[in-house]
Amino acid sequence: MAARDVVFVLLPNVILLDVAGPADAFRNANGRVPGSYRLRFVGSETRVPTAVGLALCGLEPLPAHFAPGTILVLTGISGERIDPREPATQRVIEWLRSSASPALLLCVCSGSVLAARAGLLAGRECTTHHAHLDELRKAEPRARVFDNRIFVEDGAVFTSAGVTAGLDLALHLIGQQLGARVAADIARDLVVYLRRAGSDPALSPWVMHRNHLHPAVHRVQDAVTRDPSANWGSARLSAVACTSARNLSRLFAEHARCSPLDYVQLIRFAFARQLVTQSRLDLESVAARAGFRSAQHLRRVWSRWEMRPPSASRGLETHAV
Repeated sequence: MAARDVVFVLLPNVILLDVAGPADAFRNANGRVPGSYRLRFVGSETRVPTAVGLALCGLEPLPAHFAPGTILVLTGISGERIDPREPATQRVIEWLRSSASPALLLCVCSGSVLAARAGLLAGRECTTHHAHLDELRKAEPRARVFDNRIFVEDGAVFTSAGVTAGLDLALHLIGQQLGARVAADIARDLVVYLRRAGSDPALSPWVMHRNHLHPAVHRVQDAVTRDPSANWGSARLSAVACTSARNLSRLFAEHARCSPLDYVQLIRFAFARQLVTQSRLDLESVAARAGFRSAQHLRRVWSRWEMRPPSASRGLETHAV
C-alpha cells in the first residue's frame, strides 16, 4: 500500500496542538502499519510563528497538485476571528479555491472557517470551535453548522471542534483506513479516549476499562488484546499479572472497574464484531476464532453490548489494513 500524503497547511499564529495532536496520531500509525502516511507541512511562507511564540521553519510551498489519496489538514490559528484580508491567510484561501480537491479534507478548530471562505463547505454539515460557530455560519450560510460536536463527517470533508478534537478526528480517520484496533492502540499510547463517532461519546471496546495506571492490570489487558481467543482462565490471567487470582480480581475491580473474565468477554466481543463486519465468515467460524464456545455463546455475549443481532451488522464497516 502506497503511503498517503497528510498535508498540514500552517498559517502565522497557528495553534500548536491543532498540528501536533493529529500529526502524532498519524506518526504513531506508521509505527504499527509502516509506510501508511507521509507527513508534509506547507504554507504560503517558509517560516511561521505559532501562537505560543515558537517559530516553525522549513515549510514547503503550497503544492500545485495533490497525489492520489492525499489528506489535507487545515489547522486553526489564534484570535477571535480569521481575517481573510491578512496576506498569508488570503493566499491560502485563494490557493484552496483554485487547487484540485484532495481525497479527504480535515479541518481542525478554526480551519473550518478557512475552508468555508474558500467555498469548500457549501451544502455541507460541519462544525468548529465553539468560539467560531457564528463566524463559520456567516462565512458559509449554505453550510449546516452543528454546535456541541467533537467532529462532523460529511463525505470526504471532516470538521472538528477546537484543539484536542483534532486528535479525536485523526484517530477516527485512522480507524477507518487502518482498522479500529490500530486506532485503539494509538489512543492507548497517547493516553486519550477513542470515540466511535463525532456524536457518540462511547468508548471503543478496545480502550474501555483502560483509564488507569496499574501496570499489572495493563499487562493482563495487553495480553488479552493480543490474543483474544486464547484459553484465558483465572489461573492463566493471574500468571500474566504475577499475582493470585483473588488479588487480580481485586485489582481489576479497583482500577478497571470490571472483573478479569468480563474484560476477556468484552475483547472477544470486539474481535468477533470486527470479523462479522469485515469478513464473510459464518458465525460458527467467527465464534471459534474469537474464543467463544459456539455461535450461541457468541450471540448471548453479543447481546450484552449490541441491541441488533450479529447478522444485522454484516457489511456495515470496511477497513483497509
